[in-house]
Amino acid sequence: MIKRTLYFGNPHHLSAKLKQLIITNKETGEVKQTPIEDLGFVILDHHEITFTQSMIQELSENNTALIVCNDKHHPASLMLPLDSNQVQAERFSHQISASEPLKKQLWQQTVKSKILNQSKLLDLLGKNGKALHYLATQVKSGDSSNEEAQASRRYWKELFELPNFKRDRFGDFPNPLLNYGYAILRAAVARGLVGSGLLPTLGIHHHNKYNAYALADDIMEPYRPFVDKVVVHLASLYPDENELTKPMKTELINVLNADILINSNRSPLMVGLSQTTASLARCFAGEEKKIVYPELI
Repeated sequence: MIKRTLYFGNPHHLSAKLKQLIITNKETGEVKQTPIEDLGFVILDHHEITFTQSMIQELSENNTALIVCNDKHHPASLMLPLDSNQVQAERFSHQISASEPLKKQLWQQTVKSKILNQSKLLDLLGKNGKALHYLATQVKSGDSSNEEAQASRRYWKELFELPNFKRDRFGDFPNPLLNYGYAILRAAVARGLVGSGLLPTLGIHHHNKYNAYALADDIMEPYRPFVDKVVVHLASLYPDENELTKPMKTELINVLNADILINSNRSPLMVGLSQTTASLARCFAGEEKKIVYPELI
C-alpha cells in the first residue's frame, strides 16, 4: 500500500481520535479527518500550526514521519519512532558489528548504482551519459579511487543548461529546489531504515559525530537522480523564478510516488525504499550480499 504524504502550509490544529487524524483549519473552522494508517509523512510548514501529544503518539506508532519546516520553508527536523521493528535489537547488533570489508562492499554498490542512475538521467534528457556509465564500471571497494566525485563534476556540468551553475547547498537557484527535494528524500530514507529495524545514525560511509542520519545519507545516494529529474523539469517550467513556491514544493514532495524499477518490477519510490532498507538489513545479517537499489526509468 502506498502511504500518503500530507502537507500543511496554513494554520491548522491537528489531533488524533480513534486512529484518525483530525484536521481543523484555523482560518475557516472546517474539520476533516483521515486514517492515520494511510499516512507515511506529515509535513508542517507554518508557524501557527498546533498539534496534540496524542497525534504525535499515533503517528509514531504507525511509523509516520513528522517533518517540521523552518522559516525558509525547508525541512528542519524529523521525528521518527524509537521502536518500530519486532527484531530491532538483533538488527542493531548486526549493524553495529558489520565489518569494514562489508561496509566497503556496500558503499561500492551504492556509488555504482548512483552513477548509473545519473548516467541514465543524462541519456533520458538527451545529454551524454556515456562517460558516467564508464565511471560506474570503475568503482572499487569503498570507492577508493573516488569515482563518485569524478562523476559528480561531469554530471552537474551536463545536467543544467545554466551558465556557471555550481552545485552548492547555499548556492543560487535551482540549488534551493535540490536542497528541498533531498531533505524530503532523506526523511523518507530515514523512515524506511527505522521501519527495517536499523539505526539511521550508523553509516556505511558517511560518519560525522554531528550527523544523526549518516546511514540515510548513504542509502539515499542512488535515489538522488529521481529528485534531480524533477528539478530539471521545474527549472525549465520556471526559468525566471528564484523562489521556492508552493507548486514547486508539491512537485518535489510527489517524487516519493515516482515510478522506479526495482527487482525488475515497477514500483512507487516510497515502496521501493522499503525494499532497499530491508535488503540492507539482510546484508548486515549475512543473509544477502547485495543491496536492492532502484533503476531510473
